[in-house]
Amino acid sequence: MTLDPEQLGQSQADLAEILKELRRRAGLSGARLAERCNMSQPKISKIETGRTVPTLVDVERILRALDAPPSLAAEVSALARIANTEWQDFRSMRRKGLEKKQNELAHLERSSAELRFFLPTMITSLLSTPEYIRATLAGVPGDHAKAIARKLDRQSILYDTSKEFIFLLTEQAVRWPLLPLPAMAMQIDRLVSVSRLPGVRLGVLPLAGHMPLAPVNVFTVYDRRMATVETSTGVMVFKDPRDTESYLDEFSSYERHASWGDDARNHLGLWAQLFR
Repeated sequence: MTLDPEQLGQSQADLAEILKELRRRAGLSGARLAERCNMSQPKISKIETGRTVPTLVDVERILRALDAPPSLAAEVSALARIANTEWQDFRSMRRKGLEKKQNELAHLERSSAELRFFLPTMITSLLSTPEYIRATLAGVPGDHAKAIARKLDRQSILYDTSKEFIFLLTEQAVRWPLLPLPAMAMQIDRLVSVSRLPGVRLGVLPLAGHMPLAPVNVFTVYDRRMATVETSTGVMVFKDPRDTESYLDEFSSYERHASWGDDARNHLGLWAQLFR
């Protein structure tokens, strides 16, 4: 059995097969391996049958229990990272219908208690006016009426006081002139309005002073269980706790440099006035 992630197709099923085969080679039963790993036997069974995707920490514990050589452990760990990462390309989303992606996002928002949005380039649809949403889809062929309606429907979740939404926007994201000037002023006014909702914290990063960090991508963290990262061609979904923690740490680093509350609203008011 080859252990090259490229040849194995980089899938969850491949990881399950490898871990099962390594256990068999070591001459261990599932119960014995579970004991060595301090895991339950049902969890080992679910991992080996592909019903549960193990985290990197889970895989490392299993590999240590099996005394896997370093080179093999590195390959299997690389495959585990791939199994915990998902790629969603925008072309496929468009073929399926953009409203389906909106339904998926709505489910994530309903099932999460704490959501963090880092927005270095543009305003998320949860905070957008209808005009802004339409403008974001202007370059995409097709009829987007259903997607626009679903984006607007999703905004009602902001009024759910059992949740905490934390939005962090750069000045560039706020002031990028996607709309005519009066409409941009109205969009910024909406940010001010949403920032006053009980379950919302909204911060801004002004382009002034020293900023020792440089943002690369838009990302969202759902509780501590998942992070999504947007690029110009699609979305990466990270489900391993180490990756999620990495994005939480990055968010915290920017959070310390941001303006919040009335300070943020003062910045927004000044930027809105520039458009007027």
